[in-house]
Amino acid sequence: MRIIVVGGSGFLGGELVRLSARDGHAVAATYLTRPGEVAGVDWLRLDVRDREAVTDLIGVLSPDVVVNAAFRQSDWATTAMGAAHVAIATSKAGGRLVHVSSDAVFSGSAITYAEDCVPDPVTPYGAAKAAAEVAVQVITPTALIARTSLIVGDGGSSHEAVVHSLAAGREQGMLFTDDVRCPVHVSDLASALLELARSDRAGMHHVAGADAVSRYELGCLIARRDGFDPARLPFGRRADTDVPGPIDVRLDCDRTQRQLRTRLRGAREFLR
Repeated sequence: MRIIVVGGSGFLGGELVRLSARDGHAVAATYLTRPGEVAGVDWLRLDVRDREAVTDLIGVLSPDVVVNAAFRQSDWATTAMGAAHVAIATSKAGGRLVHVSSDAVFSGSAITYAEDCVPDPVTPYGAAKAAAEVAVQVITPTALIARTSLIVGDGGSSHEAVVHSLAAGREQGMLFTDDVRCPVHVSDLASALLELARSDRAGMHHVAGADAVSRYELGCLIARRDGFDPARLPFGRRADTDVPGPIDVRLDCDRTQRQLRTRLRGAREFLR
């Protein structure tokens, strides 16, 4: 396939690029500030906020598949409008779109969320992600939207970096014991997304890890794996703070997992 990974220099984007190149696909990847490190890939600078630039790039490359993994938590234009620009361009070029979304679209009031649950975000980032989902569904009804959760790897994610800094005393803060998510390994997620891209499936899919764990438990698992003392991790309850955001959000991935060959491992397994 001819694949474009929008946001290819990010953590998930980089793994999508690596796996796609490994599997022999013709891969182009976009970046905003600096290109990624995977060799044999066409690295192209792109600001998804620029609708004309997005349309031109995707139109010229005419890909079979576009995977949009671009976002900025504090930037509505990138996360919401950028997703619309990618959807418009992909539709015009006749390609297949896989859009990566987030469990941040949910408030946590229901705790467990099936794929047909209506978004009810409580943060600006969640609202931007929810708006992006709507735009993608309206512009490209055949697109596949994949909601995921906290993305962890073998040392390269922001979540792992925070745990290391807290355990080493380089950073102030705490890990919440009541803030629950379904972390997923970046390789499992990327493999599942590419498997779904090769299918004819459309609409909403949940692609997250099998275990629901608190951010504190996740931190302890990361610390033990990486040789830090979990006892050094500060912890507390999110409910006792004024930090905004959902508390307990668990994505029900059973339907999508039954459709996948890729197994979505839980954090207690992949962080052993």
